Amino acid sequence: MIPAVLPTYNRAPLTFVKGEGAWLIEADGRRFLDLGAGIAVNALGHAHPRLVETLKRQGETLWHVSNLYRIPEQEALAARLVEATFADTVFFTNSGTEACELAVKMARKFWFDRDRPHKTDIITVSGSFHGRSAAGIAAAGSEKMTKGFAPLLPGFTSVPWGDHDALTAAITDTTGAILIEPVQGEGGIRPVPDQCLKGLRKLCDENDLLLIFDEVQCGMGRTGRLFAHEWAGVTPDIMMVAKGIGGGFPLGAVLATERAASGMTAGTHGSTYGGNPLACAIGNTVMEVISDKAFLDRVNRIAGRFRQKLEGLVALHPQVFEEVRGQGLMLGLKCRAPNTDVVQAGYGFEVLTVPAADNVVRLLPPLTLTDAEIDTAIDRLTHAATKVALETKS
Repeated sequence: MIPAVLPTYNRAPLTFVKGEGAWLIEADGRRFLDLGAGIAVNALGHAHPRLVETLKRQGETLWHVSNLYRIPEQEALAARLVEATFADTVFFTNSGTEACELAVKMARKFWFDRDRPHKTDIITVSGSFHGRSAAGIAAAGSEKMTKGFAPLLPGFTSVPWGDHDALTAAITDTTGAILIEPVQGEGGIRPVPDQCLKGLRKLCDENDLLLIFDEVQCGMGRTGRLFAHEWAGVTPDIMMVAKGIGGGFPLGAVLATERAASGMTAGTHGSTYGGNPLACAIGNTVMEVISDKAFLDRVNRIAGRFRQKLEGLVALHPQVFEEVRGQGLMLGLKCRAPNTDVVQAGYGFEVLTVPAADNVVRLLPPLTLTDAEIDTAIDRLTHAATKVALETKS
């Protein structure tokens, strides 16, 4: 008999009943150090006091009215994002998947309104992840996500990751945009080098294409800047945001320049829940905290220390790990042993990590991680690696 919850996840046998900062408490009382943060969602950790205060205050005032009316909290959050980024305008969604759908629509409508409706194709790269909607899986193009869901939404061309020549060769007169994650998350924590992001911007300008960044996982302070592309000193035309922007509350957004968004007029897109007062009140508090320079400086300091410790872990267990990769607090342990074995071993030592493609273990802790918690993390990961090493030998 099928369970009441559709069995599309292989869930770990863990049931968490409470969260405190970087910690999750299991129903049996065990305390797990959470280095996954709900897959980069709980950017400020669990039950952050400022978010709890905002949730209570807004929850007692107004939750939802729909986008038929003006929403002050939404307008305030949009203004914050516009002030802090390249964008001129913002549309709020409930998730990164919905943000992907709008980004695709926005790019295609842009060319349609310029009497170039044939420019519908969007170039993506292998290993990408843009959600699990029809557009998202077609954009990623991986067999794992697309098998059984044909016919796929047309108009996407995937090229090998890191192959600039292949990307250039893929541009045709029907190409309208390039869509890429500045740091791949699900694909195995693979940062696009700064010079390559600069090259992409130049390529788009020279070929009259829109550049779309997917910062759903790598954005909102995760790499030590508010958004990962800032390290390269380039800007996109359209950007997808979600996960950390809500600090645990479902919230996403599409940010765009006035030019790129020019086709999205009244009636071209909508959302019943997107940008409601409750979500945007929380998003405003998240932005207040994360966009502060002192906060981001601290993220960079903590990230540097964590990476240094992880390099030591890799050196200590070369039979288990190959390298550390990533940026800021979006880190990955490239494994020699199966990455799922490392994740599973971590459960036994009360530390939570997240598997990714390319045999990588993702480390996406709350941005509020402390020095003491880094030491605890390394200790528990060392025990987990030792267990995997011993099992591999036997």
